[in-house]
Amino acid sequence: MGKLVVLMVTAFVDMVGNLMVLPLLPFVAKSFLGHGPLWTALNAIGAGGPGVVVSLLVAMFAVAQLTSAPLWGRFSDRYGRRPALMIGLGSSAIAYVLFAYANSLGLLFLLRIVQGAGGGTVGVIQAYVADATKPEDRSKALGWLSAATNAGVALGPVLGSTAAHFSDRGPGLAAAALASVNMFFAWTYLRESHDTNAVRAAGKVITKSSVAVRRVVSHWREPASRLIWIYAITIGAFQGMNTILALFLGSKFGVDKTTIGWFFTYVGVISIFARALVLGRMVDWLGEPQLSRVGMVLLATGLGTMPLMPSIPWLAVSVALIPLGTAFTFPCVTGLLSRMVPQHERGLYMGVQQTFGGAARSIAPIYAGWSFDHLGHGVPYFTAAGVVLATISLGIGMEKHVPAKGVG
Repeated sequence: MGKLVVLMVTAFVDMVGNLMVLPLLPFVAKSFLGHGPLWTALNAIGAGGPGVVVSLLVAMFAVAQLTSAPLWGRFSDRYGRRPALMIGLGSSAIAYVLFAYANSLGLLFLLRIVQGAGGGTVGVIQAYVADATKPEDRSKALGWLSAATNAGVALGPVLGSTAAHFSDRGPGLAAAALASVNMFFAWTYLRESHDTNAVRAAGKVITKSSVAVRRVVSHWREPASRLIWIYAITIGAFQGMNTILALFLGSKFGVDKTTIGWFFTYVGVISIFARALVLGRMVDWLGEPQLSRVGMVLLATGLGTMPLMPSIPWLAVSVALIPLGTAFTFPCVTGLLSRMVPQHERGLYMGVQQTFGGAARSIAPIYAGWSFDHLGHGVPYFTAAGVVLATISLGIGMEKHVPAKGVG
């Protein structure tokens, strides 16, 4: 089986498991409010509201991911992509068991930390794809990979909601079993894509993770650094929206844990369509730099108009722009980044991208939850839209830095 096909299957199954439990997390967390030592501590500092608690749960994942991502990337550059990926899949299985047996906010927070540490291998998967494809085809290949994950986004919530009808532990245990099967599949069929022996023989030195992270800050005008900042800011805005989405839909449209899955399915179907059938043609027509800017405009428009919609049919129109925007932005930015960094440090910089993305996913959910509780339910969406629009300026002139065809 081709590496890309195996990666797509692995990513799809992994996302099914993740989305079986993720949409249910706010509802489970709310059931633990009012008791337990962690809730008491949060309530004592004024952070006991449902928006803030859910936001902190999301942020825990991001903190663990941003800490581990460059380490996993550098590990994969030195020892191979396959070992790092196996560890990430194994951590998912452990996290789902924790979810199934969680009886307090403390265990839910531990679940997110374990899951986030394993989620640090996202950059490794992206480097895997870059290793296995031609430079000019990477954005398309990353789009196909994203389509596979979004197929998981479409299917996972429905399976999770269905399992919740039979048992409170059903979604977690089913996701854990699925993760174990997925790990066995990847171990059997996935072959290593990065020749670590050739890197050592050539005497190439891999930059330390901390040095690479600092360079993105100190040399922020460099093309690779700008791409990382674009990715981080836009994904932070997107994650902030997702954090309080269940609460927003519940308060305005009466959506609950038995119906939230259909909303994610709607978003997932549009994402699959955009990434699998539209992205490649758009890349050929506009090129990655310009298409990424178009994607940011669509994303900002969708975010900014969601709170203004008077009914679910109108909301569906705004929401459709969000998966279109992310489909045109994230694969293009990541594909460009893979071409602008040294080949032997590809895993490292893909991990650094996830570190900055993780930092944004830590800050944005906390702000989104706080503003949802204290400033108004639409404020997080308006803020995210403005931030995304401002970020477009970082991509201006990126065309002149794109390597020639076949290079990178």
